[in-house]
Amino acid sequence: MTTETARTTVVDVQGMTCGNCVAHVSSELEGLPSVKDVSVELNAGSVSPVTVVSDGVLDDDAVRAAVDEAGYAVTGIRREA
Repeated sequence: MTTETARTTVVDVQGMTCGNCVAHVSSELEGLPSVKDVSVELNAGSVSPVTVVSDGVLDDDAVRAAVDEAGYAVTGIRREA
């Protein structure tokens, strides 16, 4: 029996200041293949960690492109066990 394990990726995003910013970034990331959940800890005026839960390993370039499309900058990407 094979069980798919969810993967967690934390994306540090610079430039978000409000709930509307959070909605734009969340929407773009939710559009990536295998993404199941996106949650944002908004730190207005600083770097905000965005936690992305997916069924597979996310492509860093695709994550950066999605955040860029929303109008913000990725300052770091890390995987959690």
